[in-house]
Amino acid sequence: VHNTIPEINAEQLQVYLSLENLDLSSNLISEIKASSFPRMQLKYLNLSNNRITTLEAGCLDNLSSSLMVVKLNRNRISVIPPKIFKLPHVQFLELKRNRIKIVESLTFQGLESLKSLKMQRNGISRLMDGAFFGLGNIEELELEHNNLTEVNKGWLYGLRTLQQLYVSQNAINRISPDAWEFCQRLSELDLSYNQLTRLKESAFVGLGLLEKLNLGDNRISHIADGVFRGLTNLRTLDLRNNEISWAIEDANEAFVGLGRLDKLILQGNQIKSITKKAFSGLEGLEHLDLSNNAVMSIQENAFAQAHLKELILNTSSLLCDCQLKWLPQWLTDSHLQQAVNVSCAHPEWLAGQSLLSVDPDDFVCDNFPKPQIRVHPETTFALRGMNVTLTCTAVSSSDSPMSTAWRKDSEVLYDAEVENFARYQQQSGEVVEYTTVLHLFNVNFTDEGRYQCIVTNHFGSNYSNKAKLTVNELPSFLKTPMDLTIRTGAMARLECAAEGHPTPQISWQKDGGTDFPAARERRMHVMPEDDVFFIANVKIEDMGIYSCMAQNTAGGLSANATLTVLETPSFVRPLEDRTVTRGETAVLQCIAGGSPAPRLNWTKDDGPLTVTERHFFAAANQLLIIVDAGLEDAGKYTCIMSNTLGTERGHIYLNVLASPNCDSSQSGIVHEEDGWTTIGIVIIVVVCCVVGTSLVWVIVIYHMRRKSEDYSITNTEEMNLPADIPSYLSSQGTLSEPQEGYSNSEAGSHQQLMPPAGSYVHKGTDGGAAPLVICSDCYDNANIYSRTREYCPYAYITEEDPLDQTLPNLMVQMPKETYTARTQHETSTLDNLLADRDMSVFLTNHDKISEKKISSQQINEPFQLPLWGVNKDLARSHSHFLHHQSARETPRPLRSEGIIDSDREQAASPRPCHRLREHNFD
Repeated sequence: VHNTIPEINAEQLQVYLSLENLDLSSNLISEIKASSFPRMQLKYLNLSNNRITTLEAGCLDNLSSSLMVVKLNRNRISVIPPKIFKLPHVQFLELKRNRIKIVESLTFQGLESLKSLKMQRNGISRLMDGAFFGLGNIEELELEHNNLTEVNKGWLYGLRTLQQLYVSQNAINRISPDAWEFCQRLSELDLSYNQLTRLKESAFVGLGLLEKLNLGDNRISHIADGVFRGLTNLRTLDLRNNEISWAIEDANEAFVGLGRLDKLILQGNQIKSITKKAFSGLEGLEHLDLSNNAVMSIQENAFAQAHLKELILNTSSLLCDCQLKWLPQWLTDSHLQQAVNVSCAHPEWLAGQSLLSVDPDDFVCDNFPKPQIRVHPETTFALRGMNVTLTCTAVSSSDSPMSTAWRKDSEVLYDAEVENFARYQQQSGEVVEYTTVLHLFNVNFTDEGRYQCIVTNHFGSNYSNKAKLTVNELPSFLKTPMDLTIRTGAMARLECAAEGHPTPQISWQKDGGTDFPAARERRMHVMPEDDVFFIANVKIEDMGIYSCMAQNTAGGLSANATLTVLETPSFVRPLEDRTVTRGETAVLQCIAGGSPAPRLNWTKDDGPLTVTERHFFAAANQLLIIVDAGLEDAGKYTCIMSNTLGTERGHIYLNVLASPNCDSSQSGIVHEEDGWTTIGIVIIVVVCCVVGTSLVWVIVIYHMRRKSEDYSITNTEEMNLPADIPSYLSSQGTLSEPQEGYSNSEAGSHQQLMPPAGSYVHKGTDGGAAPLVICSDCYDNANIYSRTREYCPYAYITEEDPLDQTLPNLMVQMPKETYTARTQHETSTLDNLLADRDMSVFLTNHDKISEKKISSQQINEPFQLPLWGVNKDLARSHSHFLHHQSARETPRPLRSEGIIDSDREQAASPRPCHRLREHNFD
């Protein structure tokens, strides 16, 4: 020690092979070479205070088996080569006061037993990631008086056993959120004399075993709520000489979570007032240092939760009013009066007097010199780009100048746009009202936070409530769903993404609702991270309009996409063969499915279908109706349906059975039948006609007596579908042809389509003496579906005519070729009824035509008159059909015998049968 040894010579140490302690400090040694030391049993080596600049690789390898302490302090080392220390037994290494600026990765690998590393006053500015990796048993790391600027997990990597970390007197201004991930066994942390200005909520996450924390002599002005919440074992917290007066003055409970803290040092923090919640959560606090603070007011019960054994408080600025009356007594009862030195500054007549000597009756509240907040800033929601104004108003009875400040998230806004106004008011004395207005222009998301105003004068500060500013932005789409056409069974993929503030929520609707067939069947998948909406195994019921809804607190919008599902044609119902009797109506059904809707065509016997006036297509060709089927209609009918995806065929076999009938359409067909069979049929028909006609005339006579009742002429356009036509088609109005009525034919008991024209008074086509009849139509069954109808001549009947009174609901159909076979008696009888009467004609829409005289010449003109009328009450009833014979019309007298006679004459004649349509009567 204290020699001028220039170098270490191995030969000179060869004689000291059993030496354990070697101190070569304060010499002139400049380097350590690999050959400097022979193999020795050294345990302690001190090379401090030399001129060492270089450490050669392997320079200490000959001492690795026994060396435990190495001191290289006060040298000129600037670089430490990685892995230079292969000393597995070294426990203490000191490199203080050198010139090391950067510590590279793995520099200290090989020091597995090292417990303490001291590198103070080196001017270290960078610690590379893994700089201390390999120190598996390190307990103490001292890095004071360097130039470190950040604490992060990179250079702390691998220090899982570290217990004491000293980094005071550096330039640290930031603690990364995950800094302590690899050193969670810390029990003591010294961060004093750095440049910390704020402590974020994540500053000490993971330090649950920490017992002592020194943050003194920084510039901390912001402590996040709950920053100490995880330090459940902390016993000592040093926050001296910072700027955290607001943490004590404002009621934000900054120390919540420190239940085991027994010593808190807050000296020199410019604290002026202490609120009753300032020390909430500090149930175990025993030592509290508030020295060097100009405390003016202390709210009652401010120390109630703590169990103080020592309170260090020295202030001469107390406002000794009624709100401080409790403090002298509390200090006395707690036996803390010996450690405090407090005196009054206001009111003036108590200025300088010790608080403990003030008479309790002198603590009065004549005025309020400390500012009081009257108007607090309000919580505000704003859209991005808007201007926002926050207002705060305070009053004070003192004329001491007031100053204001605005804080956002507990940090002072130094560059804010602020307007201040002051005015005097007379309110139980003269008071000063001070208003401060904060202007925020063109607000953005970075302006969100909690805003608070602080009003201060000579007597203290007061803090307003915190007003939250939320900046929203309407959603806007980044991706919108596109129209999609897809086959059944495939996967449908719809994309939708939106941005906004707050982030909008994406939801989907189908056809304006949330009832998804795919969701019920668990075929729907939403991928929030990928902004994709999937429908697996697409079915035809998935087709529709899908809406992507983007919604946040600012509003919402939607985008639509149409999903079109393509499906090959198919038969919804199996095709069924049909068997009908000749003369009946045959209905062939071919109910088709597919998307797009398939086109339907019909063929017969593998050839074109010859369409006549008896063929009728309905429901987009899904129904083929053959009226008055004949033997020639039998055969194989093929339904061909096709769309863009393909074609499907199906066959229906129609079998027509031969059967006799009396339909007028079959009047020209000659049947060679047995004579007895013919006679039997005639007798049955005559009996049916007689009974039916008698019943009709009984009803006629009954209604003639009800002359007080009015009858209206109604055009009945009700369509009575055949039983073979499905009800779901008729109810939906899918028939492609105009609606027409039906009547029963006698011959085949089949239903026959009839036009709704009503009844007509008919006259012979030659304009001569042909007998007049009343008929419902003048066409045979062959042309009832013809769009070009052949109209028959007719004549007018007056409104008061007995026929109009008695036959308003009757309709008699007669083939036109029989018109010339009427007797002159029939003609003259009806002419007499018409000759001296005016006829009021009522159209089917109930508009009445003006009456006019009809001459006999006009009667012979070929035009039609609707005569079919229905009682108003009966118009709501359903019509039904009766088989009947046509009767000669004799207006008076009306006798049943005459009717029977005429029926017998007609039965004997070779005239064909006629049908009577009758409505229900009351």
